[in-house]
Amino acid sequence: MKHYTSINDIDNIDSWIEEAKALKLMPLKHIDLGKNKTLGLLFFNSSLRTRLSTQKAALNLGMNPIVMNVSGDAWGLEFEDGTVMNGNTAEHIKEAAAVVSQYCDIIAVRAFPTLTDKAKDESEQVLEAFKKYASVPIVNMESATGHPLQALTDAITISEFSKKKKPKVVLSWAPHIKALPHAVANSFTQAMQKMDVDFVITNPEGYSLSLEITKDTPIIHNQEEAFKDADFVYVKNWSSYEDYGKVENKDPNWMITKEKLGNAKFMHCLPVRRNVIVEDAVLDSDSSIVIQQANNRTYAAQLVLKKILESNK
Repeated sequence: MKHYTSINDIDNIDSWIEEAKALKLMPLKHIDLGKNKTLGLLFFNSSLRTRLSTQKAALNLGMNPIVMNVSGDAWGLEFEDGTVMNGNTAEHIKEAAAVVSQYCDIIAVRAFPTLTDKAKDESEQVLEAFKKYASVPIVNMESATGHPLQALTDAITISEFSKKKKPKVVLSWAPHIKALPHAVANSFTQAMQKMDVDFVITNPEGYSLSLEITKDTPIIHNQEEAFKDADFVYVKNWSSYEDYGKVENKDPNWMITKEKLGNAKFMHCLPVRRNVIVEDAVLDSDSSIVIQQANNRTYAAQLVLKKILESNK
């Protein structure tokens, strides 16, 4: 495997899940695999779980992680071709990616969308530029349209906690105070489409994800109807895709409550706004598996790095 930039880079999600579970039982088994190898972690945006879990994953494989907050610690990068660089950007991605490739054996990148320019966001300008101009493998730590490390984590978590051969999984929109990306919801949807689950999405009218993502996944605009007989409820806010990046619905009735959740397990990628996205009674109950879910971030990242290292020996 050359790069891991999309959940679609996974050839067989069931085998990946089982391999991640094995890593979780013996996280230091392959500590010599990354010996004398360097992982560069480039953050154009803030992070907690992704930053720490990916560093830990690298250390478990014997790698040396280097972390840089690009927007604060580096020259402003230019991504457009043919531009006259007489403005705020001092370095072009062509040179930057080539140089970083000399320092690092794998480059992991986190860069959020603009949420104002749909075409630019869907072109994945930052991620694709690194893939084009870097000479080493690229890992997506969340991009404009996807978060494949989180989605792999979620698949592992559902597999661990499922008591049925084919559980019902619901992705539910919930209210938020500001516009948020579609990345987590997109990649989670794609992951569930690869798994043997009964998967549905519930969101208000006007808040459906891209049809290229949802495909034939059922979309139900009645949240309580969608939750019926659910085994897992994965909750995430996202801004409008149709009226791109806009927040036209903050309906508090879409917040997750203990009553709505029923016997389902509650999942969220974190951070989560208490009593906006979900009430305390859910997060503080045994129904919530968000902490266990966050723990699996390490093993998802470790599996991705392991596969890249093995493919590039």
